[in-house]
Amino acid sequence: MLFGETLAVAFQSIRANALRSILTMLGMIIGVGAVITMVALGTGAQKAVEERIAALGANVLTVFAGQGRSGAIMMTDRTILSTDDYQALLQDATLLAAVEPEMQQALQVVYGNQNRNLQVTGTTPNYIQVRNYTVPYGRMFTAGDDASRQRYAVLGSSVPEMLGGNPTAMIHQTILIRGIPFEIIGVLSSKGAAGGFTNPDEQILIPLQTAQYRVFGTKRLRSIGVQVKDGVPIEQGMVDLERVLRREHHIRPGGENDFTIRNQQDVLQTQQQATQVFTTLLASIAAVSLIVGGIGIMNIMLVSVTERTREIGVRKALGATRNNILLQFLIEALTLCVLGGLIGVLLGAGTTVVLARVMKWNTLISGSAVVIAFGFSALVGLFFGIWPARRAAKLDPITALRYE
Repeated sequence: MLFGETLAVAFQSIRANALRSILTMLGMIIGVGAVITMVALGTGAQKAVEERIAALGANVLTVFAGQGRSGAIMMTDRTILSTDDYQALLQDATLLAAVEPEMQQALQVVYGNQNRNLQVTGTTPNYIQVRNYTVPYGRMFTAGDDASRQRYAVLGSSVPEMLGGNPTAMIHQTILIRGIPFEIIGVLSSKGAAGGFTNPDEQILIPLQTAQYRVFGTKRLRSIGVQVKDGVPIEQGMVDLERVLRREHHIRPGGENDFTIRNQQDVLQTQQQATQVFTTLLASIAAVSLIVGGIGIMNIMLVSVTERTREIGVRKALGATRNNILLQFLIEALTLCVLGGLIGVLLGAGTTVVLARVMKWNTLISGSAVVIAFGFSALVGLFFGIWPARRAAKLDPITALRYE
């Protein structure tokens, strides 16, 4: 029997049992679709993290107050960062291009008839340089505004919507922060949540001097952001930063730092690695359904061999060889898996598009995932089709013809 004739007989058999064939392919369809969808979700999440890393800008470090410790034992009381630390870094750090302090509290904010509790951050004008922001509406306050303690406010990109306003129309409008009137002079570009407890798009910036003397009444800082000079390795910038702060905090040689220096890119890269692990885990779980689907196809092919015993006997009596029978049943199993894989690819792509448009999730269909899932489905069909095909090929023609 020629290969083309064998292929035609295999398709004829699948068409003759269309409903059973479709039900047999369900395992493959769901498995391939699930693998493509899971990998698309993971790849989309990784892409979002990469965009966040790019948005942070290069060579940016953040300093937080902390406690000195030896192993798991705290050796010092919890310390604070203050505007004195900020001034010391400005004067003595030689490898830092910019230093911006952040003084932050959650305060009551009133705009029109809207009343919300939002994060208010007192900082310097170079905040947008260090944190890589732009100001699409209005402007950022200046050093002169800071020195003269002006009551100016720059809103995060999500704040206008939270207060029921329009970014353009809110410029030069008055907002009450802790009952104190502030003029809105700008709205920041969107940055997106960084995976922490606060969203930078939901904060309000005010000048540092205004925050210190008119709103918060303290010189205590939440954090200090620094930008290392271009061409200087970030490790050297970290050493320079540590040198100044250790001297300012009177920490003796060999003593533990009472502050924490965090490289935000490291944090986001850690998130990216975690996302990759979850993507691999979910894709592996989805791949199990492909194996289950292959077992289902093997079961159906064994039933098919039993039902078509007399047919096999007739073909052998007419001259069909063992290889002809083996090839026929292998092609039937392979065709079921390949068709199931194709439908699964369409299902996975469709599900990914729906999740992106309806749920607004970050997704990215991976070409390699499509090829691997489709190829794996074909291999599963070939592997689980061998046993039924060999069983059919080994049938004795006389015994097969006598089978009722």
